[in-house]
Amino acid sequence: MADIAPLTPLRYQGPLARVVAPPYDVIDAAAREELAARDPHNVVRLILPEGEGDSKYANAATLLAAWRAERVLVRDDAPAFYRYDQRFTPPGGGAVRTRRGFLALVKLVPFSAKIVLPHERTLSGPKEDRLKLFRATRTNLSPGFMLYRDPGRTLDAALAHAETIAELATPDGVEHTLARVGAREAVRAITDGIARSSLLIADGHHRYETALRYAGEIDAAHPGEPASAEHKWFMVFLANGDDPDLVVFPTHRHVHGLARFEYGAMVARAEKLFASRRLADGADAASILAELSIAGRASPTVAACGRKGEVALLTLRQNVDLGSHPALGPLPEVLRSTDVALLHGGLLEDVLGVTPEAQAAKTNLWYPQDASAALARLRGGGADSGDVLFLMNATPVRDVRAVAEAGHVMPQKSTFFYPKVLTGLAIHTLEPSRRVASP
Repeated sequence: MADIAPLTPLRYQGPLARVVAPPYDVIDAAAREELAARDPHNVVRLILPEGEGDSKYANAATLLAAWRAERVLVRDDAPAFYRYDQRFTPPGGGAVRTRRGFLALVKLVPFSAKIVLPHERTLSGPKEDRLKLFRATRTNLSPGFMLYRDPGRTLDAALAHAETIAELATPDGVEHTLARVGAREAVRAITDGIARSSLLIADGHHRYETALRYAGEIDAAHPGEPASAEHKWFMVFLANGDDPDLVVFPTHRHVHGLARFEYGAMVARAEKLFASRRLADGADAASILAELSIAGRASPTVAACGRKGEVALLTLRQNVDLGSHPALGPLPEVLRSTDVALLHGGLLEDVLGVTPEAQAAKTNLWYPQDASAALARLRGGGADSGDVLFLMNATPVRDVRAVAEAGHVMPQKSTFFYPKVLTGLAIHTLEPSRRVASP
């Protein structure tokens, strides 16, 4: 099914701690400034280049060329997979875990082939931005993140044959280890193992769609290039979706900017679909999330938090006919049992009047991942406190895959896989004259 190949990437020469960065879409202005100050060659200068308007993309291309000429970035001598381990403590505490995967190239195929499966809607703005960066640099700077299926963990033995080439820790406390898997037998075993699976996009939907569009542009400009031309391949971090150390967290919904809002009226209107249970006023995030987790085991549940400390658990009523609901009825059945789809259709759209178009444009929504910080902001009483915060349970990977395999997508920001995959460990060029190595 899925077709993968080893990388022959550009890589930094020397220690990585000062030059790597998180994915571009989680870096705000302050974080970008801090990353750029760490080192003049930090990869943030490429993925979020300086400059006004479209000039910033040309600036990234100029910088990349200079770094290659100065041998800051050098192409590896031979193709390989790059095993990537991340050792971390989950947010909120718990036992230390290690998520193991590997960097590879995936053959670009349209979603209609049902080999690479999306699970979230995408937004047009980020795709246009990344496409301009692809065009200017002719480079895939940031890896996507995809999940393969391997419940028997048959690839573990091949991935064990690796030579460690870099170890580093990032300020979030995550320890990262990069190791080269170059032995032909191991590369072949990994390639054959992945060929038995479809690939679920965990993170990087915008980047994958951008890579598909860019490949189409290059194919039109350079017709007749073989399937091994490197612009037809996308750099990804592949991890086992059946690994118990795979951690997925929720992304919460903070609603703001409504013309009229009254917490009690919202809960009353929600009760045609949801049974409500009031928690103690002023309950902290940990307490709310604990109650939410328990309730969510029995039925889809969200927690609605008000500015004055109100908290209500909203649990889907039994025997409700969702098929006749104006916003939920058109949804495929596989989506009607997911918390995030019920929130978007049954509450945001039907009760609060936040249209699908406004949801896509993020007109009335923030997407916080830190429940405590979001709750403090809501209750702070400032101009940017917003109207209501919906805290969520995480969507299990099995549900995400079920939706994707049925050919559907969830609302944007439905999942948060932790930790994020670093940018700067490897860089894949997109030259149509260069060939991807056969396994």
